[in-house]
Amino acid sequence: MASAAEQLASNLNFATFAKAEDLKKRLWFTLAALLVYRLGTHIPLPGLNPEAYAQAFRGQAGGILGLFNMFSGGAVERMAIFALGIMPYISASIIVQLMTSVVPSLEALKKEGEAGRKIINQYTRYGTVILGALQAYGIAAGLESGNGLVLDPGWFFRLSTVVTLLGGTMFLMWLGEQITSRGIGNGISLIIFAGIAAGLPTALAGTLELGRTGALPTALILTVIVVAIGVIALIVFVERAQRRLLIQYPKRQVGNRMFQGDTSHLPLKLNTSGVIPAIFASSLLLLPATAAGFAGNAQLPNWATMVISSLGHGQPLFMLLYGFLIAFFAFFYTAIVFNPKDTADNLKKHGGFIPGIRPGERTAEYIDYVLTRITVIGAIYLVFVCILPEFLVARTGVPLALGGTSLLIVVSVTLDTVAQIQGHLIAQQYEGLIKKSKLRGGKRGR
Repeated sequence: MASAAEQLASNLNFATFAKAEDLKKRLWFTLAALLVYRLGTHIPLPGLNPEAYAQAFRGQAGGILGLFNMFSGGAVERMAIFALGIMPYISASIIVQLMTSVVPSLEALKKEGEAGRKIINQYTRYGTVILGALQAYGIAAGLESGNGLVLDPGWFFRLSTVVTLLGGTMFLMWLGEQITSRGIGNGISLIIFAGIAAGLPTALAGTLELGRTGALPTALILTVIVVAIGVIALIVFVERAQRRLLIQYPKRQVGNRMFQGDTSHLPLKLNTSGVIPAIFASSLLLLPATAAGFAGNAQLPNWATMVISSLGHGQPLFMLLYGFLIAFFAFFYTAIVFNPKDTADNLKKHGGFIPGIRPGERTAEYIDYVLTRITVIGAIYLVFVCILPEFLVARTGVPLALGGTSLLIVVSVTLDTVAQIQGHLIAQQYEGLIKKSKLRGGKRGR
């Protein structure tokens, strides 16, 4: 079956795409949905002083607001109705995932299949509403505390801000679900991808302008471009890399016939945790700088000033802690999302086993041993990809269009979307082959 699928994939061409009407409808729907999202990032929140807010944001761009602005496609910089973005939904999803490993009732729901998954998704939506409302109120209170940011402060402004920002997040959550079901790719990931990619043209144009004016040497810009291409190739290679464990099923007898045992593979991704470790590490390290920015003109203790300056981008302490946190969260999140014991129990239940390994506890230990070894490689890869852009910016001064986290997201989402498009095209070819075989069978019958 695998070889047949590979052969079909190699035969895909423009003619196959032209005949895939359902795929084209899905692509147009996805593009239209992302266009709606981009329009929403330019609709400003009512009641703000745009000039005062723009000046205040420039002072906070190096903190966590800059990170959220990147994920929201510039909506935070403009304080648009989509300023909260999809981050409350992502945070709620991560919290629910963590709780499924701790709370027995949620763990039981996870094992119930589709019905349990729907209930867990509903809990995630409730968590999104709670987190979104709290964050929106925090933003409203923070805006009111600024000098001249709000034209008419008061409870009406706070209530309207909470309703507007929370409504924007819930709309994006709904839009992402619609893209997933009626479009191509994972809707939530595509929304984040669209936000990051929207800032690329401006950033690239700014870098090229620096090269044209002589502020940056042309050779240095070309070197950075070559390094970026190499990093993208590395991300593609590692994100598609798998460690496949051979699974064998015993012979079985049905009536008087004996059927040969089947073999399959248990794929273990080299980077099981995805981009979550980089997001968590970035958020934690940017908190001190953000808190200092909100303190405004207040006098900070000497130790606090020293810590904040040591945790600035490009500083040795920042890079050391950044790499350590990425590696920690890579192991932590992998342990949360993949349970070797449950995998071993499922294999044993269906009669599968790893050759040379006793089913049950020994299989769980072996899977955990292999997963730990490949997670070491995945963690080193994440640390390298995320630290390299920081090092280049600190040493060369070239403003990179994409950091390590954003580069991981862009490449991963692109790979996933291309794989889904290819899957639809393969399905289209399968349907065509089945129709042809039926027509030939009908002619022979005549």
